[in-house]
Amino acid sequence: MNKYLLFCFALILCANIGFSQKNNAKKVNFKEIIWHVKAFKPEAKYLKIKAIDKKGKVYNVKAIQNSEQTSLLDVKAFVKGKRLPIKMLVGDEKYYPVKAIDEEGNILDIKAITEDGKFLPVKGVSKSGNIVHIRAIYQDMIFYNVIAISPDGTTNAVKGIKMNPDKVETTVNGIEVFAHIKSIPQVTY
Repeated sequence: MNKYLLFCFALILCANIGFSQKNNAKKVNFKEIIWHVKAFKPEAKYLKIKAIDKKGKVYNVKAIQNSEQTSLLDVKAFVKGKRLPIKMLVGDEKYYPVKAIDEEGNILDIKAITEDGKFLPVKGVSKSGNIVHIRAIYQDMIFYNVIAISPDGTTNAVKGIKMNPDKVETTVNGIEVFAHIKSIPQVTY
């Protein structure tokens, strides 16, 4: 399964590079499409996913489509006119923390918000090869899937992607990153 997933991502990456080069040659203008990022459980309603700073201010989390392809989208926190990267951080916890990182290395929490205003942590809970499954966690027992939804109703899964086997994938503004957060087509395992 690990080799299969890696092969699939290599194909997606090659297709994206080829598509990007083709469009650059034609100078095609593409209007950016913003996808909503939500948590859900089939028998429950959607929960909003938000970035929260240290003062408690809440910001949107969105997936960004900037070409015709929808197979690999960036997931960002929209904070004070800037788009901050959302990453899975290196940690010694039971689960991998998912956070936004600003230019100064400050960390914003990524949380799901229930109908009654409770904040649920959003974390990487398990791995399948290079893919880390992200869930909103209720009382350490109930897991909500995290997805991106396009304006036309198309859905992608939001996952952590490891590009190399090292514990530290990269460093962003002084913060060690375990995996990149992307919106990818949902795969049945």
